[in-house]
Amino acid sequence: MHVLPCGDHAILVELAGLEDVLALNAALRDHEPAGLVDVVPAAETLLIMFDPGVTSAERLTADLAHLPDERPDADEPPLVEIPVGYDGPDLDAVAAATGLSAAEVVRRHSGATYTVAFTGFAPGFAYLTGLDPQLVLPRRDDPRTRVPAGSVAIADRYSGVYPRSGPGGWHLLGHTDAVLWDLDRTPPAALLPGTRVRFTDGRP
Repeated sequence: MHVLPCGDHAILVELAGLEDVLALNAALRDHEPAGLVDVVPAAETLLIMFDPGVTSAERLTADLAHLPDERPDADEPPLVEIPVGYDGPDLDAVAAATGLSAAEVVRRHSGATYTVAFTGFAPGFAYLTGLDPQLVLPRRDDPRTRVPAGSVAIADRYSGVYPRSGPGGWHLLGHTDAVLWDLDRTPPAALLPGTRVRFTDGRP
């Protein structure tokens, strides 16, 4: 791992990949060092925020070296099912690009169990791992200036749901009416890191 200072209250840990990020995240949650405030995982980095009145970047970096190398907890995380109307504008294009029929794209996308690896980009936007390898595609060459809220999409090795309207370059397979970000809810995000997700085909 490579540790970089990030202001006076955080360090950024660069790791080899998502599996190592999730392992270190789990170790920090299970063996919390003194002064730890929050941990924010991403695809290849982990932002660790701390209380400078309790610890320091140097001491926290040293603590990391003594954490056990463990995978996330074996206890099965919660499962969230999201009904999807598979009527997205990119469904046929994804089928053509993957050499599958549209029905097979839907079957593969809704047949997988996903895990929230990390969140970002927009409040409540969760990057879901577990996408069928046949559906792995690069982002669109022409990103949209506005993607409707509730759009269910794929890009690279991830699937995700746009919690609010905004720009985006992912392939849109369908939509859901599920509310994934609500400031009146605790916590506001419905999909937290570690949560398992299943998409259910909501078409008649």
